[in-house]
Amino acid sequence: MRRDIHYEEVSGDLIRFIGRCPSVYHVAAAIQAALLYAGFTALSEDEPWQLARGGKYVVTRGDSALIAFTIPEKGSRFHITASHLDSPTFKIKESPELHDNGYVRLNVEGYGGMNMASWTDRPLSVAGRVIVKNGAGRLESKRVAVDGTLLVIPSVAIHMERSINQGYQWNAQTDMLPLYGLSDSKTPFMDVIASAASIKREDILAHDLFLYSRVSGTTWGAEKEFISAPRLDDLQCAFACFRGFAAADKQQTICMYALFDNEETGSMTARGAGSTLLSHTMLRIGEALGMSLDETMAAMAGSFLISADNAHAIHPNHPELADSVNRPRMNGGIVIKYNARQTYATDGFGAAVFKDLCEKAGVPVQTFTNRSDMPGGSTLGNISSAQAAIPTVDIGLAQLSMHSSWETAGNKDTGYLVNAAIEFYK
Repeated sequence: MRRDIHYEEVSGDLIRFIGRCPSVYHVAAAIQAALLYAGFTALSEDEPWQLARGGKYVVTRGDSALIAFTIPEKGSRFHITASHLDSPTFKIKESPELHDNGYVRLNVEGYGGMNMASWTDRPLSVAGRVIVKNGAGRLESKRVAVDGTLLVIPSVAIHMERSINQGYQWNAQTDMLPLYGLSDSKTPFMDVIASAASIKREDILAHDLFLYSRVSGTTWGAEKEFISAPRLDDLQCAFACFRGFAAADKQQTICMYALFDNEETGSMTARGAGSTLLSHTMLRIGEALGMSLDETMAAMAGSFLISADNAHAIHPNHPELADSVNRPRMNGGIVIKYNARQTYATDGFGAAVFKDLCEKAGVPVQTFTNRSDMPGGSTLGNISSAQAAIPTVDIGLAQLSMHSSWETAGNKDTGYLVNAAIEFYK
């Protein structure tokens, strides 16, 4: 085990990071700001790139997808980690206010597959971005986060819904609309958003706004062995890979750190793993370095991608839901994920490469497979590797309550992935 990682300190930093980043736009902006502070050069996709050996760069797309990369003095192969920054939540619809029965509610729709019950009776607020026209007449994106509890989704009292504990069927259009105020409220919702963004309401042309949980992350347990927080899937992996990317001595390969959006809705968007962002970035790097298309394609084929997205830990109350042999536990190490249907990209070669890497880093590994009669979820590894044909392994960190508004993971596992990422990029 490496001695340069203090697991509790890393977990504390993760919890603070999640608390400061209530939306995908805040996550991408925080990572980009840290990179620029560290001397990275910002690139724009709509301008030609001037790249040089020894340089370090970052490019974003749509405010919520990001790739950072460093170019060594020698070497042309790529070492890549990819994670996603989105989590299941509720998106605010256009014309959001609903006035009825003496209340003002907000009209929302589900984003991704969430555990709806976990969103009820919790302190909630709103974060995202608004699009405005600036003084020069150009459209501009502004991040916004309403501080303080603004909303609650009230559950129905058990006296009025006796089936609530017998498999109640939640309906996003009727059960999950958050309460904003009483009908005599004098503060329209969009006025609150404008105030939080320090702009005039009439300047808002459009918005991408989402609910976020106000429940703070924490470390807990008799031996502080657990962490719980909103959006651990997949900010735990995104944060750990970034820590490793920032700390590693990146001298041997073109090192890339990728953050994608929209994994929870299938990744097939301009900012998702199914987009051109990764493949086009690699092609532009090759061209800027004077490599032919054939040389760049050869370099890609000899590269490696770690798709990092959290995994299911064996459940303490329902061990029967896990595979009979492959049963990951929290703080047991990084989880290699397998699936014969190829919802995970791991094959024998990818698994062997990653196991060898973790052995060098002194990091424990474990394996996850679904029960054969339970399909399970998917991730971005197989999608991104289909866009850029790179040998890939799908890994994650073991957690409970995936897709709940508040998730639980192991206190040591974030540090394990930091160490593995340092070794990988090194």
